[in-house]
Amino acid sequence: MGLYDRDYTQDSFRSSFRGTPPMRMFFPRPSTVVTRLLIINVVIFVISAIIRPLENLFLMWFSVFPRSIGTSLQLWRLITYQFLHADLGHIFVNMLALFFFGPMLERIWGGRRFLTFYLICGAVGGLLYPLLALAGWLRVGPLVGASGAIFGILAAGAVLFPRQRVYVWGIFPIPLMFLAVILALISILNLFGGHNTGGEVAHLSGAAAGVVYVFWPAWRTKFKLKRHSGRWEKKITGHRNLQFEVDRILQKVHDYGIHSLTSKEKKILKDATKAEQMRNRL
Repeated sequence: MGLYDRDYTQDSFRSSFRGTPPMRMFFPRPSTVVTRLLIINVVIFVISAIIRPLENLFLMWFSVFPRSIGTSLQLWRLITYQFLHADLGHIFVNMLALFFFGPMLERIWGGRRFLTFYLICGAVGGLLYPLLALAGWLRVGPLVGASGAIFGILAAGAVLFPRQRVYVWGIFPIPLMFLAVILALISILNLFGGHNTGGEVAHLSGAAAGVVYVFWPAWRTKFKLKRHSGRWEKKITGHRNLQFEVDRILQKVHDYGIHSLTSKEKKILKDATKAEQMRNRL
């Protein structure tokens, strides 16, 4: 991953995502949660590299390892596997992406919300793999790495700031949305014939979780408005039908007298009278 485009340090920069605060792009300053995540990941990697028995212990108890239904139901693995990495290249790429892209979300969301988002994307990234492995669609093995969370960050950043430019290999500037799409396509292609199909599933699942997380508040608000609107329309329709029925009953009383009413019609008229009295009291 590359550096942010220096042109975006200007005050005129505005996010193209509606309702999102403007972002100032610069070489990322260390943010609290991102810094702590970097430290935790690096420390665990160094310890496991120095003390080899610990590496095996970590893989046995803290990776997502669907050897059986029992190990697949050990839910703590969905969190702990995110802090384990296979080799130096694996942790370097993940931590580099976290260092550059994590702060932009932590700044607009705050540390607590960003950490929640990060762990959710990682957990979702590790959730689908055991299901596919137990179904016999994927090869069973230990799944480790923060890639699911990283892809969630990239996907969320691409939705919030699609035009933000990043330098690939420090040379080629491309929009963040374009980068996220390219990486997603690579993961999809690697699902067919690749050697890291479990990891690719985690990548795509984490990215999907990142997108859903960003859009969820708007979807929830829209759903609530639609539900309340439906209730209100139903209430209005019911009131209109009741008024029509009351008018019919009153006309019947006028034409044939009160004794012509059935017990059901008398009850409707009585209930309507009580409702009208209640409204007048209010």
